[in-house]
Amino acid sequence: MCREIFPMKPVALALLAACLAAGPGPAAAADAARGRVLAQKNCSPCHAVGRSDASRNPRSPPFRTLSTRYDPDALQEALAEGISVGHEGAEMPEFVFSPAQIDDLIAHIRRITPRAKRGG
Repeated sequence: MCREIFPMKPVALALLAACLAAGPGPAAAADAARGRVLAQKNCSPCHAVGRSDASRNPRSPPFRTLSTRYDPDALQEALAEGISVGHEGAEMPEFVFSPAQIDDLIAHIRRITPRAKRGG
């Protein structure tokens, strides 16, 4: 069922499962404003990265909805290792972020996620 909703390469799916099992990591010095800039620069060509914008690629989930599928903190390792998924014919580029950038991205995701949907 999950693969039908959010198709992923088997390696990315296994990595995501490992991240979910590992649990959240620290995000003490996170800066959501820097995370927004990173998201706009790297992710907005496909994903909606704001509170109300639409994803340019309809198969790319808006960042504000990611916590309905995943605890945002659980994405730390996937982002550090180079998350790469497919959106049925539109392969996601492989991104590798530093730990500080990951904390910033997660802080941004948390900031734009409606309170009722926040994970963690």
